Amino acid sequence: MKLIDRWGLMRCTQKENVQEHSLQVAVVAHALAVIKNKYFAGKINAERVALLAIYHDASEVITGDLPTPVKYFSDEIKEAYKNIEKHASHQLLSLLPMDLQIDFKNLLTISDSEREIKDIIKAADVICAYIKCLEEKAAGNSEFARAQKTIEQKLNSIATAEVTYFLEHFVPSFSLTLDDLSGPTQLI
Repeated sequence: MKLIDRWGLMRCTQKENVQEHSLQVAVVAHALAVIKNKYFAGKINAERVALLAIYHDASEVITGDLPTPVKYFSDEIKEAYKNIEKHASHQLLSLLPMDLQIDFKNLLTISDSEREIKDIIKAADVICAYIKCLEEKAAGNSEFARAQKTIEQKLNSIATAEVTYFLEHFVPSFSLTLDDLSGPTQLI
């Protein structure tokens, strides 16, 4: 996963690979689950969310990272790519010893009964793309301006209470400098 670069169609000031992206998605997804549970009467297993988020792009080891404009160009391409991802996940599973396959199958495929978890991970994925746009624009890369607008529209369409809370309370901190982060703190 560390060898697969993201944002292949864009000029980036800071490269990002699938491995580091997956960790960021896991951290954000975990936070979304905790926020949902703490403030919005959720009853979701935040640790399961984080674990599934770590593996959410594992199939890209086989498929590579298909750029979003291509992946979602049409319903036919979107459906075909889902099938390719499913096949890639099965291929990854087949590389494991038989007695480990069931354990990892539960990480590489999210069941329909875990729709809420899937939605949180998808929201975290979109938030991380939004953060990437903000970072690139802050570094003077205007190439991400259009992507930012598209992602903002996507965020508005999936804006659950926990997503809105995260955007308002946590996204601004991604623009802080180390000096800003090292200032006085309040501990409980």
